[in-house]
Amino acid sequence: MNTEVLVIGGGYAGVMAANRLTLRDDVTVTLINPRPDFVERIRLHQLVGGTHPAVVEYRKVLAEGVRLVVDTVSRIDADGREVALASGGTLGYDYLVYAVGSGSADPSVPGAAEFAHPIATLEDAERLRPLVETVSAAAPVTIVGAGPTGIETAAELAEQGHAVTLVCGGVLGPYLHRKGRRSVARRLAGLGVTVVEGVRVTAVSGDSVWLSDGRTLPSALTVWTVGFGVPDLAARSGLTTDALGRLLTDETLTSVDDERIVAAGDSAAPSDLPLRMSCQAAIPLGARAADTVLSRIEQEVPAPLNEAFAGQCISLGRGAGIFQFARRSDVAVGVHIGGRPGARVKEFVCQGIIKHLAGEAGKPGSYRLHKVSGGPARQAQLDARRAETAAASKSTTASESTTASESTTASESATASESATTGETVTTAGTATTVEQMV
Repeated sequence: MNTEVLVIGGGYAGVMAANRLTLRDDVTVTLINPRPDFVERIRLHQLVGGTHPAVVEYRKVLAEGVRLVVDTVSRIDADGREVALASGGTLGYDYLVYAVGSGSADPSVPGAAEFAHPIATLEDAERLRPLVETVSAAAPVTIVGAGPTGIETAAELAEQGHAVTLVCGGVLGPYLHRKGRRSVARRLAGLGVTVVEGVRVTAVSGDSVWLSDGRTLPSALTVWTVGFGVPDLAARSGLTTDALGRLLTDETLTSVDDERIVAAGDSAAPSDLPLRMSCQAAIPLGARAADTVLSRIEQEVPAPLNEAFAGQCISLGRGAGIFQFARRSDVAVGVHIGGRPGARVKEFVCQGIIKHLAGEAGKPGSYRLHKVSGGPARQAQLDARRAETAAASKSTTASESTTASESTTASESATASESATTGETVTTAGTATTVEQMV
């Protein structure tokens, strides 16, 4: 009997899942993606800087047995086991892998949506590229947000001679260890980037950026890299999500609503404790999602995730970079590779990602990094979350019990008060009768 599996989203997680699912000859895999090419999202800053196209043909990373449908899913009908396509028509499934990824979060800062330019998607980067080309080198460019994307974009443009200011909001590179942060700060300073820490952007216009400390920065071009959002497909389809809109799953990445739906990548929220949005997490999650589907087809119990992290890799222009090492639990440590060696490591990682995907396409089941244990940290997080939930539930129960008790006490008190009043009348009458009898 053939099993139909739909994979929604052709990014790092979706492609890995689709490739791995071809491990079985009796599984038909269809990948639905809005673009005809694979986007190297970790290179989008290079597309903006004109040093890399940031796209790869799907034939280089997708298994031959995977059918590619260039379209967008407008709704998931979990009960009917089918999806509606934006172009019209539907596709049925036995299992569905939800890997829709992430994009720019809608900025709440006044003027940001109108005048600041995001860089989270291929289309964002393609719109931004000609603007970078037309702005003069002397014109001030402001990058808002000091995570990896903000840092990489600032360095890429500064290396090309642009006058760049990086507004951090908090600290530069919040994930980084302080030693790694100092290394990045030195590189940015060497490129002429002005780094503004500890202040937020409060408003954006076509030629200025206002800061929370009262300053106004001239800005001919403002790039917005603050935060990520996810498509609302799951929520629109009536599936349970976390506060951000990621599909809520258990530790096997199975939807809490339907065991036929499995999530992977940035759009997954396992146990409401989502992993860091990153390519590093997406690819192993894609493999784990595929393994969960394959286990269910084989009527076996899927294994839970326990992902191991290695660190964070950031390019600092074409001439430098940093690889920040981390514990398996994704906490940065005081060791990093910086400078030109850091740039070589970053490029090695970028190329290695494509090789991982292509390798799984050519030999399904060969990828095994998702099986490397992340150690006890995640289980500790899960235990802590369960304890919090239990404590909150107990507190709620106690509160309800107290309220009920107070209500009952109040009711009894009111009744007793009424009885007491009546009793006083009776007692008085009785006493009078007794006195009269005594007299």
